[in-house]
Amino acid sequence: MDRAGRILGKLKLPEMSDPETRARAAWAMAAGNKIAEHTRATMLVRDTLVVEVEDYVWQKNLATLERFLIENLTKAMGEAVVKKLDLRPMPRRMAPQRAETARPDGAQIGDPVLDLIYRQSKP
Repeated sequence: MDRAGRILGKLKLPEMSDPETRARAAWAMAAGNKIAEHTRATMLVRDTLVVEVEDYVWQKNLATLERFLIENLTKAMGEAVVKKLDLRPMPRRMAPQRAETARPDGAQIGDPVLDLIYRQSKP
């Protein structure tokens, strides 16, 4: 029985035949839930998968597991596309936030130029 990654590689679907897309999709399964929560596969450069990690501690710990992670990726994808991991510490990105209240019409913005632009943008 073939793995899904191998079958998708043989099918010539434009969005899933790209090795980078398949490697990024297989990362969560290959790394496991706990590691996937703290990492994100961003791109494939030649045979190296670039993985963003939360901090230097995660980078150091995952560097020791690199061989096992690559083996898991190979099993998940069905072929040895990834030969190395580039673990880069990146801070977690903030999610978009909503304003708690709307700006009242009479309120001014502290910067006079931005205040003018704001007033001119209103109908």
